Parts: sequence; structure tokens; C-alpha cells
Amino acid sequence: MSESLLKKEFKQSDVQRVRNLVNKDYTSKTKDQVGYKKTLEFHAEGDIWEENGKEWTIKNGLKQNITKLDKAKSATRIPLTCPKCEGSMRHHLHKKMYRIHGFCFDCTVDYEASLRKAGLYEQYEKQMLQNNMNGFLQDLELWFQDKLSEVDTFVTEQGDVEDWKHNKKQHQDNITKKVLEYSSIVRKRLG
Repeated sequence: MSESLLKKEFKQSDVQRVRNLVNKDYTSKTKDQVGYKKTLEFHAEGDIWEENGKEWTIKNGLKQNITKLDKAKSATRIPLTCPKCEGSMRHHLHKKMYRIHGFCFDCTVDYEASLRKAGLYEQYEKQMLQNNMNGFLQDLELWFQDKLSEVDTFVTEQGDVEDWKHNKKQHQDNITKKVLEYSSIVRKRLG
């Protein structure tokens, strides 16, 4: 009967484990494991690297994804303080002037006062108005291009399909004429 109990054979790892316990070496390994182990990469502030098909960077100690819209986001972002005078940018006038000039309302008032003192304010004002009107004309021309490329068939409320293709050329010529007249009048006044 005692023979049957001792027939069990011990594995090498079991013997090694007991030796480690007797020697009070509790951290030693008795088996080798195989598997995936990710290598740790440490990056410093401002480093740019690619991981999983995305670009990453570290800004202010935080890992951030770099996207195509980062430049657009930074262009529309208003800082907490004015870059010129370090004043608060909480007031709505400060935000509006920052979008136009790049600094707060108070700095804009000081800047315009210095232009008045130097006698350059009228020229500055004229330039601002011309830039606004040029932007308006560009918007008008974009609207005009959209109108020319509009669909020629329309569906009424009753479900009838109206085809306006036969009048398209006349319609385009009419719109073109009006837009050119208007833009020429505006450009004469600007110039």
C-alpha cells in the first residue's frame, strides 16, 4: 500500500520551488513564461511620435493626439489673458477685439489712441473698412458661384417636378450682370 503513494514523480519545477522556499528565496522564478511584453517608451515635452496609426505629442505634461484641425482650433481659441497687457479676457468686447487685432479691447483703445496721436487713424480706419468690404465681395462671389451650380429641377409642395433648365442660361446671365454691376459700384467706392 505504501508503494502506490510514492509512485508519483516530481517535476523539476516542483523540486526547484521547494529548494527556493527552503532557502527563503521567495522571488525566484521556477518557470519561464513566453508572451507579449510591450516596451516602455518615455517621451519628453514636445516630442512627436506615431503610435497605432496616430501622431502623438506631449503638451503641458499631457499626452495629446495631433489632428488635422489643431491649427484651426488654435486660431479660434481665445487665451485667458491678453498677450500684450496680461489682463483678463473675460469680457465679450475683449474676445471680439482679440479675434480682430490679437489683443484685448483696452489695448485696442490704446493702439487707436496712439494712431490718432500720430495722425494715422484715418488711414487705419479706411484700411479696416476696405478689408471688410473686400471680404463681403468675396462672400458675394462665393454665393454667386453656388447659385450658378444649383440644381435645375425643383419639387413643389404638391410633388410636381419643375424643370428650369430652359431658362438657366438667361438666369445665369441675369445674375452675372447684377453681381458684376454691384461689385463694380462697391469697388469704385473703395478705391
